[in-house]
Amino acid sequence: QVQLVESGGGLVQAGGSLRLSCVASGLSFSAYSMAWFRQAPGKEREFVAAIKWSGGRTDYADSVKGRFTISRDNAKNTVYLQMNSLNAEDTAVYYCAAGAAAGLHRNSQMYNHWGQGTQVTVSS
Repeated sequence: QVQLVESGGGLVQAGGSLRLSCVASGLSFSAYSMAWFRQAPGKEREFVAAIKWSGGRTDYADSVKGRFTISRDNAKNTVYLQMNSLNAEDTAVYYCAAGAAAGLHRNSQMYNHWGQGTQVTVSS
């Protein structure tokens, strides 16, 4: 049974930082590309960042490029999202996802497994 468990969300002031973690179990973690998506109230789920199985390639949404960093530790079956310079528009539930398809993808349909999400709230 595959499980992805996110943690690290919370309430932070604008300009602050948070680090999200996602621990995976029940899958060959190093064989999967990993990604973070987010969904704000009343909006569709949107791509945030993705990282290849080796960690050698990453991709970011334009809205977070230069502020967020995705990384992974295959020995710990964990993917991270370091979020800096947060603003109110970053408020959302953040989900991690695992995808077996080759390459990096921004389309949520390319990901096979999803976590339950962690809430990030940025106060202005």
